[in-house]
Amino acid sequence: MVDRSAAREQPLALVVGACGGMGLACARRLGQQFKLVLADINAKQLEVDAAQLAQEGISVVTAQCDVTCDNSVASLMEIVAGEGVLQACAHVVGLSPIAGDWRRIMEVNLQGAARIAGAAQAEMENGVAIFISSLAAHGISDLDLVYGLLDAPLAEGFLDSLHSALEGEIDPQSSYRISKYALNRMCRRLAFEWGLKGNRIVSLSPGLIATPMGAREFDNSPAKWELLKRTPLQRQGGLQEIADALEFLVSSKASFITGTDLLIDGGIAAAVEFNS
Repeated sequence: MVDRSAAREQPLALVVGACGGMGLACARRLGQQFKLVLADINAKQLEVDAAQLAQEGISVVTAQCDVTCDNSVASLMEIVAGEGVLQACAHVVGLSPIAGDWRRIMEVNLQGAARIAGAAQAEMENGVAIFISSLAAHGISDLDLVYGLLDAPLAEGFLDSLHSALEGEIDPQSSYRISKYALNRMCRRLAFEWGLKGNRIVSLSPGLIATPMGAREFDNSPAKWELLKRTPLQRQGGLQEIADALEFLVSSKASFITGTDLLIDGGIAAAVEFNS
């Protein structure tokens, strides 16, 4: 049995989806105050990023993880348990609409997040999990008929049932929006259960953020250029601004914030609602 009573020099944080611009930015910021377990499906890049963080003086342990696989998530949590009591989890895993078909996007963005939420809570004491979502989750309506499905994404036959309930009207773009909507809903829905154990759970929805993945989306989606033009602050956000918000949400200054979403979009959602 792992001795979890031993004193640790640093509290422990888990970053899932650590490779990539936003994941690495979140890891680097959390690494200023936490020992890190970095998890990603890309084992080769994971080691490169971990070595870079270690050179910066950040304490890092790595774990390859596929969030669509129960056994892989269980193995990740064995590594986490061996490092101490989990205090913070940043879930940055997500596929954009150009990264897969609708089923794969839903498997990663929603079902993967649900696996991590369930597993992380079991290792957490008086901690917080932040699930990176998207502006795309906002402004969606007419999903009330599938709430029951979206609230049980790990149920057998979920994807087929969702496809049937939506009468086949689902593609990568709509799957992305629905998966992120359901992710935000998951964080609200689980807040009571998590709170009973002293834990917090929050979603964070970035708008247009300057990342390599975001740049590819601009190349493949002309509508994003129109969104950028309509952004009240007239620019994309920076990764440091997402890291700033993450740092706040995991801190004691946010100790009464749970079961909600923090929208960081430069005002796009408001502009679309009131200036359409």
